[in-house]
Amino acid sequence: QEILKKHCDLFTLQWEGVIGNMCAPSQAEWEQLLTNCSAFLFYGMERFMSHVLLNRLVAMNIPKCRLVILLDLVRTQQSYQRITNSDIHKSCLHIALERPAETAMLLSLAGVGSVVATQWYTSWEENAEKLETLLQNLLTFGKTTGQTVHVLQK
Repeated sequence: QEILKKHCDLFTLQWEGVIGNMCAPSQAEWEQLLTNCSAFLFYGMERFMSHVLLNRLVAMNIPKCRLVILLDLVRTQQSYQRITNSDIHKSCLHIALERPAETAMLLSLAGVGSVVATQWYTSWEENAEKLETLLQNLLTFGKTTGQTVHVLQK
């Protein structure tokens, strides 16, 4: 929330979504947010695809969404327990489709223009730094997505 407040003057009047850990969005809310946005940011625990129903995502058509930023793959004891309980009911193939590269491919097939995603498990602090760099370069400096990813790689 602190990072979002810092960038609140730049385009954020049009931002909508769910912030905080009070409740998890329903599948309908995920679909509405993805379908009606030009950019989508997920900053959360575990794998993004563990929050969205796979069969619903692959059926979606979301060409208006030009950019998806996935700052996920943060693990705590509580999130690990939740994901373990959830994964028990999934096939190995289904779990494999929730990995970062596969998630990016599925989002691309659904019509998303660009996907920026973490590739391995990380910490809240590291993701906060990435989010700050992303927003600063995209919103404040007006860099392209490619230029911004290049900055992150350094």
